[in-house]
Amino acid sequence: MSARWIQRFWKDRAPRLSIVVVVYDMVEQAKKTVISLSPEYQSGITGLDYEVIIVENSSRNMLPEEFTRNLPQNFRYFARQESSPSPVNALNFGAAQATAEYLCIMVDGARMLTPGVLQNLIRAQSLGRQTVATVPSYHLGSELQQLAVKNGYGEKEEEGLLTSIEWPKNAYRLFEVSCLSKSCERGHFLPSAESNCISLPIELWNKLGGGDARFDSLGGGFLNLDLYKRALEDPDSEHVILVGEGSFHQFHGGATTGGVSDQKREQAIELMKAQYASIRGCSYTPPCTDPIVLGKIPDQALDNLSHSIEKRRQVHTT
Repeated sequence: MSARWIQRFWKDRAPRLSIVVVVYDMVEQAKKTVISLSPEYQSGITGLDYEVIIVENSSRNMLPEEFTRNLPQNFRYFARQESSPSPVNALNFGAAQATAEYLCIMVDGARMLTPGVLQNLIRAQSLGRQTVATVPSYHLGSELQQLAVKNGYGEKEEEGLLTSIEWPKNAYRLFEVSCLSKSCERGHFLPSAESNCISLPIELWNKLGGGDARFDSLGGGFLNLDLYKRALEDPDSEHVILVGEGSFHQFHGGATTGGVSDQKREQAIELMKAQYASIRGCSYTPPCTDPIVLGKIPDQALDNLSHSIEKRRQVHTT
């Protein structure tokens, strides 16, 4: 089989999933995200099954040219000049480059995945005409990063955690050095506020109008929560959740998880809430769904599963 034939086959075969990753001022974190999206890391699929579209908004801390030039063959990289502090324009630009019928959104490029995520996102496509598949969100570290940073947690400490579990070699051990994010703190079986890795049909993406450009504040405000809610509340959507997989937030000084004071953080969150209310005409509430559970449960995720069951049980007994 000639190299030329392989290149032509690759070009002519459409992927089943297009993944859009938005990056801004997070070089080391984005590099780890790329590793977790690579064909060598993800299990049960090949690079022919999916494409990754990285969109980086210009900053003083850009991914090195040598790194972007040597990305896996199924990756594409776009650098953009962007005046808005929101990732919404980069997100919509990336989605416009997609060639698959299903789109996976990772609006925060500092998110590492477990190895079964992409395989199961593709599996989920067959479970309904309009499947919306979501991955639970975690923070690296034993407590939420906005709390941990007060106790000296930072990039150096996080690197030590990853070294201690021999990541990426032992990728599912990410569950051992993490906690559920604030948006998912009630577990997998009660409504969550968002997912930082969500897959939906491109047809639904277009129906929703993509990311709403009115979410123009720092970090996008409730951009991701809004997209999550609208996608899941569409009457034709079938929610699938991958409880044995995870999306893990790396510390990088984000809008609500970086080393800012509690007062500034609360002020920022209140502004985000107010913006959402002004756009949608009501306060944000998580979407209520009855999801299909898909995928294997690794031993390392059992504690989180037990937590989720207990939270659900508490609701039904009160």
